[in-house]
Amino acid sequence: MKSDNVKKGMQQAPSRSLFHALGFTKEEMEKPLVGIVSSYNEIVPGHMNIDKIVNAVKQGVSEAGGVPVVFPAIAVCDGIAMGHIGMKYSLVSRDLICDSTEAMAIAHQFDALVCVPNCDKNVPGLLMAAARLNIPTVFVSGGPMLAGHVGGRKRSLSSMFEAVGSYAAGTMTEEDVDEYVNKVCPTCGSCSGMYTANSMNCLTEAIGMGLRGNGTIPAVYSDRLILAKHAGMAVMDMLEKNIRPRDIMTKEAFVNALTVDMALGCSTNTMLHLPAIANEAGIELDMEMANAISDKTPNLCHLAPAGPAYIEELNEAGGIYAVMNELSKKGLLNLSCMTVTGKTVGENIKNVHNLNPEIIRPVDDPYMPNGGIAVLKGNLAPDTGIVKRSAVAPEMLKHSGPARVFDCEEDAIAAIEGGKIKAGDVVVIRYEGPKGGPGMREMLNPTSAIMGMGLGSTVALITDGRFSGASRGAAIGHVSPEAAVGGPIALVHEGDIIDIDINNNALNLRVSDEELAARRKEWKPRTPSVTTGYLARYAAMVTSGNKGAILKIPEND
Repeated sequence: MKSDNVKKGMQQAPSRSLFHALGFTKEEMEKPLVGIVSSYNEIVPGHMNIDKIVNAVKQGVSEAGGVPVVFPAIAVCDGIAMGHIGMKYSLVSRDLICDSTEAMAIAHQFDALVCVPNCDKNVPGLLMAAARLNIPTVFVSGGPMLAGHVGGRKRSLSSMFEAVGSYAAGTMTEEDVDEYVNKVCPTCGSCSGMYTANSMNCLTEAIGMGLRGNGTIPAVYSDRLILAKHAGMAVMDMLEKNIRPRDIMTKEAFVNALTVDMALGCSTNTMLHLPAIANEAGIELDMEMANAISDKTPNLCHLAPAGPAYIEELNEAGGIYAVMNELSKKGLLNLSCMTVTGKTVGENIKNVHNLNPEIIRPVDDPYMPNGGIAVLKGNLAPDTGIVKRSAVAPEMLKHSGPARVFDCEEDAIAAIEGGKIKAGDVVVIRYEGPKGGPGMREMLNPTSAIMGMGLGSTVALITDGRFSGASRGAAIGHVSPEAAVGGPIALVHEGDIIDIDINNNALNLRVSDEELAARRKEWKPRTPSVTTGYLARYAAMVTSGNKGAILKIPEND
């Protein structure tokens, strides 16, 4: 056992004395040491119940013959961090989570891990750590929130942000907004739509690192506790069989995850996280493959914000395995991939059926013949731009309009809520990329303001930042190269015509190559907005959004 390095032999007698201080018995010292990575805290609604999940995991590990040991991981609530400097710390927390888990696991020589994440960067950060450490690991999340109810309709956090825009437009009163405040987030759990947290928890199943129901069983259901116990048991089975994360997270498994991503219509943030996780597994995942996968993968689900259904309904319809079973009917998945169950994907989904064809469309009757996410390219985005196609109004799939240019999110929000953005405009928010932000802030406030102002079917938004999974509309993010490194988005002038053609994966600035070259000669890099602390170190090391915003040690000049 790996943990023998800290438990066995005369040289480790000092370590044994410290285990004695922890209250370990001699019998426990003979058993595998299983780290339980707990993301519990009292500031993130998706994490406030994780202490109960962790206790259930501990029971499962103990029953299966292991010794569970809990240690923490941080988590940022994107909803609370949204719209101010705190959002600069959201994406960057992913690497802190990964690095700190690596430190704890190796320093204490755990034999295996059970990771208990839930929210946006917590899930990919721990998946990155699992791939890096490559010891038997199972994931079980805290689970999704139940949908809220306002005026007889199901609602969620995206409705809350859009209500603020409606208030600015004068179509909602302060009392109306207060009703949303008190009703849209009724329980603990990750916010109830197919936002980033739930997207990543669902894709954890698709990639094979979580048990069935990991992404969909609501946080408040007792089935979530049962799942957690089974996760504890499963990791002990993996340890016995020596099944490791890199046996599961293969290139084929990531293609499966991208395929399920397209069928579900997940958050565009998956286009950042999947390549970052793959990188830790030693796999290069080129996001340009997403369009090829999208072209042959039907979109089977329209979950909030793309449609009126919520994660609880996806769970009742059969969950991710039911979606995967539908996809398998067209031969769209690699069924031989190994999973944490000790069985293959094909074995896992064999007898799981679609119980509600309105929530999970049959593969022969999809919402759209192609996937929910599109990668755009053109002279405005030579590398990539990402859009959640399934959440775009049909009339905005092709759009041309004048650029309204802003060098930060706050200025754009002021213009939108001040009535300065008109139908037909293309809002450009730049210098918000991984380096330029730094931290690649989410733009849920401006997209929600556009929707709340009634401009969702006439105004597009383009940024080198990114979007919350709760965003909807013609919102194109991850534009690469970003403005901070001189990407073409830095060269856009007020009033330039921008052509968007999502069906043909194109994003272009109607400006000649000669004019762009002249503008480039005049462009000067901006002084970094942050020069100290973690954000400064992050900005120095982070790569482009189209590479997953992974960190690399800067090369010497």
